[in-house]
Amino acid sequence: MSREERSVTVVSPPDAGESFWQPVPANGWAEVKVSPRDDARVRGFSSGIQVIAPGCHVREHRHGREHELLFFYAGRGRVELNGASHPVSEGAMIFVGPGNAHRIVNEGDGDLRMMWVLMPGGLEDFFEAIGRPRAPGAPPPPPFPRPADVEAIERATVFAPSGD
Repeated sequence: MSREERSVTVVSPPDAGESFWQPVPANGWAEVKVSPRDDARVRGFSSGIQVIAPGCHVREHRHGREHELLFFYAGRGRVELNGASHPVSEGAMIFVGPGNAHRIVNEGDGDLRMMWVLMPGGLEDFFEAIGRPRAPGAPPPPPFPRPADVEAIERATVFAPSGD
């Protein structure tokens, strides 16, 4: 394969991706590491990290057609999948297919940190729409609410309607 025929590569050093403070109930922040925003040739997924503050959680949600892979690399908590609770800590990985309800809870004293991969992608649009821009190393803002139109934002991005 010649150099011209190679596909895209993206290198994302620490603190180099778009980063957004997250509203309650997750608090913490999310950083997009690889997405079509880096290069239009990135297709079929996006990836990043999310940090959930102690005592906080990512509310229960479902994705319509997206597959999600979660890898936990620091902290302690649980993931509730369709009502069943699964403990997570450093090294745990969870795959969630479309339509499955899931909630992520930080049960530890420190941040719960995870890498996410969403296929076909688009979580970066949601994080930007509900969050506030974050500069690496900046102190966290006071907790802030989700936007009043969060349901419309969810429908426009990667979330399925709640319920069965």
